[in-house]
Amino acid sequence: MNRILRSQLTGMNFHYLHYPLPYFLDAMALYGFEKIELWGAAPHLYVEDASLSEIHQVKQEIVQRGLEVVCFTPEQCMYPINLAAKEKEIRDRSLRYFKKSMDISVELECPMVLVTAGWGYRNEPMQEAWDRAKESLHNLCDYAEQRGLTLALEPLSRVESNLITDLPTLTTMLDAISSPALKGMVDTVPMAMLGEELRSYFDRLGDDLIHIHFIDGNPGGHLAWGDGCLPLESLMETLCEVNYTGALSLEFTSAQYLENPNLAVEKSLKRLEPYLRT
Repeated sequence: MNRILRSQLTGMNFHYLHYPLPYFLDAMALYGFEKIELWGAAPHLYVEDASLSEIHQVKQEIVQRGLEVVCFTPEQCMYPINLAAKEKEIRDRSLRYFKKSMDISVELECPMVLVTAGWGYRNEPMQEAWDRAKESLHNLCDYAEQRGLTLALEPLSRVESNLITDLPTLTTMLDAISSPALKGMVDTVPMAMLGEELRSYFDRLGDDLIHIHFIDGNPGGHLAWGDGCLPLESLMETLCEVNYTGALSLEFTSAQYLENPNLAVEKSLKRLEPYLRT
C-alpha cells in the first residue's frame, strides 16, 4: 500500500474557533503534529487587530510546542475582504490586509500565505471582476517577491466565488500573472464537488502545486476523514505516484466539530493511519 509521511499531515485551527489558541496548539502537540496551517481570524489572530507584540507571543507559543507554521491563511471569506471588489475602498482595504498578512507571515517564519481571488457581482460581466482580481494579485505578487514569500492561490467553490473555482480558471490566472511568487493549491472538497481529479492538478501544475487542503466530504462539507465519501485510497495513490512532499492540511470547517474539535482530529488520524509512514 502506498503511504505518505506522517509529518505531511498539517493541523489547522478553523474548527477550534470556540477555544483559545493555546488549546489548539496543545492539541497539535498531543496528537504528534509537526506542522500547522494558521487560520488568521478572531479570536486567535485577527490580521487587522494584530500588534507586533501579539504576533511575537503567538510565535513563542508555537515554538514552545515544537511546531512550525507552513501556511498562514488570513480569513478572507467571512470578513469584508475581496480582491475583486468593484468598490475601490474595499479593494484597497483588501490589499492592505493581505500585505499585513505577509508581514505577519514573515514574523512567524512562515514561507507561504494563502490567497483567493475574491468574487464579482453575479449581475456584472465576469471579465470586469476578473480584471480587478488580476490587478490586485499582480500587486500582491510584487510585495510577496520583496518579502521572500510564496502566495498559494486557492480555487473556491462556486458558491463562494465566480472567478477562480476550478483547475482551468486557476491555471488561466497563474499564466496571466506569471510571477514566481504565485503558485497553485487545491482543496479536495470543491475539487470533488465539480468532479475534478487530483491527478489533473498535478498533471497541469507539476511542482507549482504547492499546498493541499486535504479533507473528506459528501462531497461538500469539509469533514473529518471517515465522515464523508471521498475516495481516500485513490487520493493517496495519486499523492504517492507524483511524490508530493508538501503539506496536507486538515481544514475542518463544519460546525459539527466546534463543540469537541479534538474528536475530528482523532477520527481523521485513525482513518488515515494505514496510509502513513514515519
